[in-house]
Amino acid sequence: MKEDQICLICGRELGSKNISKHHLIPKSRGGRDGETIMIHNICHQKIHSVFTEKELSENYNTVDKLRASEEISKFIRWVFKKDPSFYQRNRRSRRR
Repeated sequence: MKEDQICLICGRELGSKNISKHHLIPKSRGGRDGETIMIHNICHQKIHSVFTEKELSENYNTVDKLRASEEISKFIRWVFKKDPSFYQRNRRSRRR
């Protein structure tokens, strides 16, 4: 399986639905033309429910840093057992 067919956050096959583009540096923090990765919507929502835009731009601006965070690694262990097309909304954090 080619790397571009794998979600770089959870490691599951991307499939063809419920996927989105994540800017490693948020657009609101100058990342509009920066590096992006294709990931599952559920992984994308989890990232944005856990971290503020400032935290993402300053501390979690690489795949390795995101995956190493305690809350995301716990999420990965949970979601890895799900079908690649699995989707449910994450609770939104009140932190911004």
